[in-house]
Amino acid sequence: MKKYFLMTTTLLVFVSAISITNAAAPTPGSVDDPVVTKSYLEQYVQNFGGSTGGGNNSGLTESKVREIIAQEVAKLPNNGGGGTTSPGSSADLKVVVLKSGQTLYADAGAELIVRTGRTIAVSSDDNGIPDVTAGKDLAVGTVITNNHLLIFPRDGRGVKPDLKETAEVYVMVRGGYVVQNADGTRVAQ
Repeated sequence: MKKYFLMTTTLLVFVSAISITNAAAPTPGSVDDPVVTKSYLEQYVQNFGGSTGGGNNSGLTESKVREIIAQEVAKLPNNGGGGTTSPGSSADLKVVVLKSGQTLYADAGAELIVRTGRTIAVSSDDNGIPDVTAGKDLAVGTVITNNHLLIFPRDGRGVKPDLKETAEVYVMVRGGYVVQNADGTRVAQ
């Protein structure tokens, strides 16, 4: 019994030590631990005037490698998740105001959230719009629940204010879209 207890305790200490060591390690590929390939580093060092030879005369120290990596990470867009995207990119989130009689048609892959007002689903065919929040497909003419994420798999689908809605409708859109008046003319955005 004593032998069993000693083995169990030793195993428990070993597993705990490994867990603590792994918990402190940064996530590979993150800003704290970027992924750099050997060929990229060799090319970069050669452009820097150094050598990547294996000997002590290489001129490449650990601090120099860290400096090079830090310079390259600083050049990356959205470094650390706090950056911004360029205007007009599909990652921009735009607030669109719809007036009575206007329809917003989303491009394929666009995302939309109705923030205020009563809207209904519109489609140029019989297929609906996926409501990701509710986990269901919205058929043409279905009232859209506010603050639900809609994803548009194809062009020709969108939303419009309910006929009874007199106030402006606010919609957040990520991706391409077109707003049309009731007569089919496009609204300048």
